[in-house]
Amino acid sequence: MKRRVFIAATLATPAVAQARPVTLIAPFTPGAPPDLVARLIAEPLQRRWATPVVVENRPGAAGTIGAEQVARAAPDGQTLMVHTMTLSIAPSLYKTLRFDPITSFTPVALLVETAYALCTHAATFDNLPALLAAAKGRPGAVNYGTPGIGTPHHLIAETFRRAAGIDITHVPYRGSAGAVNDLIAGQVAVMFMPIGAAVELGKDGRVRVLGVTSEARLASAPAVPTLAELGIAGVLMRDWFALFAPAGLSPEQQAKLNEAANAALADPAVTAALKGQMLDVAGGAPAVLRDRLVVDVPRWAKVVQEAGITPD
Repeated sequence: MKRRVFIAATLATPAVAQARPVTLIAPFTPGAPPDLVARLIAEPLQRRWATPVVVENRPGAAGTIGAEQVARAAPDGQTLMVHTMTLSIAPSLYKTLRFDPITSFTPVALLVETAYALCTHAATFDNLPALLAAAKGRPGAVNYGTPGIGTPHHLIAETFRRAAGIDITHVPYRGSAGAVNDLIAGQVAVMFMPIGAAVELGKDGRVRVLGVTSEARLASAPAVPTLAELGIAGVLMRDWFALFAPAGLSPEQQAKLNEAANAALADPAVTAALKGQMLDVAGGAPAVLRDRLVVDVPRWAKVVQEAGITPD
């Protein structure tokens, strides 16, 4: 468990009165994208509240360990959490969860979103038609890597496999680093990954970016076609990172926390850092995040069921 306290450099009138430090749970490892986002918003939040914001890493079980801790916390605004789309996937994979992603948390704000890209080893396939031809010519021979079973990378790959009508073999890793390294080395043929990582790896030719999972081409990667443009419809996904509090938070606290989160996202330093990671600032009212959960939970449950995905 990693803890880091951000101490406010200057005092300001707090939008939410806080007598104790605020704990901001990041249910993933230090340095992971959700941890980065948590630390980016922590600094403007503490300046606004004039109180320390402690970012605490609680990794494990695809973010469910940290989420369970937050679900048990008092709804007093002292414990918050930055989680990702995996929160909406968890109920389909773990049947003994002690929380529900919709009822166990108070949605505060959608923070950022990112599309995923289908990538291949640079010398393996020149384009998507070549990948499809190889997969159809030798069912099961083409493999794809993911950071693990039930990750967004896995679910969007299964969505792609079914939409394309191909048989490709899943190779799960324990984390992104091993999967990406083996993609670069040619040990796995293809992989879905966030667009920021894909573009960075594609700059020096280590991987080839074939298509993105967005509805339209991305401003950050305008040369990369959507998968729909390439003839594979319905392979859509924008992963999200969001701010939550425990269930039972008062509407007044929810509104004040939402206002503070949106202000943090508008901080020029935060905006620039997120843009540098090719993460799209989202923001908005709590209802935007609530509605996203209501859509995503059954959507990914259907993918998990149809693909027969079970956890390790």
